[in-house]
Amino acid sequence: MIAFGTGGWRAVIGEDFTKENIQRVAAALSRRMVREGCAEHGLCVGYDRRFLSREACIWFSEVMAGEGVKVYFVNLSCPTPQIMFTVKSMGLRYGAMVTASHNPAIYNGIKLFTFGGRDATEEYTSAIEEEANALLPDSIRRIPFDRAQQEGRIVFIDPRDSYLDSILAQIDTDAIRRRRLRVVLDPMYGVSLNGLMTILHTARCDVDVINERHDAFFGRHLPAPAPDTLVDLQYAVREHNANVGIATDGDADRLGIIDEQGNYISANEILTLLYWYLMEYKGWRGTAVRNIATTHLLDRVAAAYGQVCVEVPVGFKHISSGMEQHDAIIGGESSGGLTVRGHISGKDGLYAASLLVEMLCVTGKPLSQLVQDLYARFGETHMAEFDWALTEESKARILHEVMEERKLPDFPVPVEKVSYLDGCKVYLDGGWVITRFSGTEPRVRIFAEADTLSRAKALVGIMARAVGLPFDE
Repeated sequence: MIAFGTGGWRAVIGEDFTKENIQRVAAALSRRMVREGCAEHGLCVGYDRRFLSREACIWFSEVMAGEGVKVYFVNLSCPTPQIMFTVKSMGLRYGAMVTASHNPAIYNGIKLFTFGGRDATEEYTSAIEEEANALLPDSIRRIPFDRAQQEGRIVFIDPRDSYLDSILAQIDTDAIRRRRLRVVLDPMYGVSLNGLMTILHTARCDVDVINERHDAFFGRHLPAPAPDTLVDLQYAVREHNANVGIATDGDADRLGIIDEQGNYISANEILTLLYWYLMEYKGWRGTAVRNIATTHLLDRVAAAYGQVCVEVPVGFKHISSGMEQHDAIIGGESSGGLTVRGHISGKDGLYAASLLVEMLCVTGKPLSQLVQDLYARFGETHMAEFDWALTEESKARILHEVMEERKLPDFPVPVEKVSYLDGCKVYLDGGWVITRFSGTEPRVRIFAEADTLSRAKALVGIMARAVGLPFDE
């Protein structure tokens, strides 16, 4: 069955991610566009470097064309944010990207976007999911790709220059040129290399690259920028005496950073530093938006400048909606995705990386010093995150205990409040802990934040043991 989660539809290749299901999703979206009268206006589609991504994009496009929708086909693998930008810049009602983002290599999937280049909300994805699952394969119309192209139903486009120019226009390239930073890039075998190389070379950075080849198995690592997947980048930064190491996930909408000493800088720290930078150095003022499992250090920075921080459920579509509602200047999540006002509504690893390089050059400080200064001014916070694979039985049991019976363990500090907005989040004196289920994989995750890492891990352990999950630090 086709099931959309927080980041689109993702499934194991050959199990649920099949040609038939891809065509069903395309047909359901096509028929919605026909009903809405925007079929001739068309949609933009793209794909990443995963196994079957280009083929899947072709199968998707053949059905869109067969069902009467004009398709703007980006004929080179590209970052997800480039498709979102193109949907926005062309004024299209819809767009689609074939990717499973940071999921393991055996997965692929489809992300859908709506007007303005935003992640499709649950209202859209639920309706498309329901219609797609009800479709019979024999009812789906398709036109062979080459014929559809000849007839003008599928049109090749190359929006890369427009997308990169839009980022360069928002970055202080003069400040970057004056510093001549040395940068190591790790695209994690994904799609960010050409774009980031163009931006950094335009700004006269010296660039070294690792893990750039096309590898559908992502070097046998998870294509998500995290401490255990960026060991090569840590070595490379030290080896090349670089100012910073930059990594992006498989479809380049998430960011991972290594400082000049070879230390991993968390996504929470990057998000908070960039918010501080926008206000302290660029003079911006405005709300910040974070999801429910992202650092409360962002709240402290907001308060120091007379601003507020808004909390939303996990899923970047909620961050995009929150930013629009509150006219926020930044929104992000602890998994490495963020966006800034004036760019696209979705997360963009290339833009975030460019802004971070600007921050290093304008402040004139090494990244390690900026992190130290941040904690010295606003106080330290540390996050612990653990996850467990689930069977259907264990998932049902934990869901029942946590979300229906609402059982809570005894904590060593007072409980201030409990939220069931997205999973179960317990706000404590001096920290918080949340238990929530992945929207893209059969897993449960427990996050906690406190003033020390040991206290954060202890909170995770209390919650994990309370629901019968094994826990060993």
